[in-house]
Amino acid sequence: MPIHDRIADVAGNAPGNGYAHAVTASGTLAFISGQVAIDESGGLVGPGDLAAQTRQCLRNLENVLKASGAGWADVVRFNWYVTDVTEIQVVRDVRDEFVRPVLGDRPNPASSLIKVAGLFKPEFLIEVDAVAVIP
Repeated sequence: MPIHDRIADVAGNAPGNGYAHAVTASGTLAFISGQVAIDESGGLVGPGDLAAQTRQCLRNLENVLKASGAGWADVVRFNWYVTDVTEIQVVRDVRDEFVRPVLGDRPNPASSLIKVAGLFKPEFLIEVDAVAVIP
């Protein structure tokens, strides 16, 4: 596997809350574009529902990972863009539905969470992009 380490404990830093401070890897990288809560026909999934939108974003991301020859275990970084950071636990819980079965007790990928004033359509509450290492 091209992921060498998921570094969660760093001397002098507080532990990451649900993420690794760094992930070391080697190999071919896939930079996955931001995924929003649209289904395969282009319709919005989960209007006003952050959990439903996060699930759809991650389903879309999972489809792109598979098409790239990768899976959840190969993701080294997430970038999350949300319009309301007060509901971050909802995002974490849904993320864990997807990645915990694969990662077990290993740390999650490195992550950044960015609060945005809005996404490209006002009904979108979240967008996520990722970097994965192709095994």
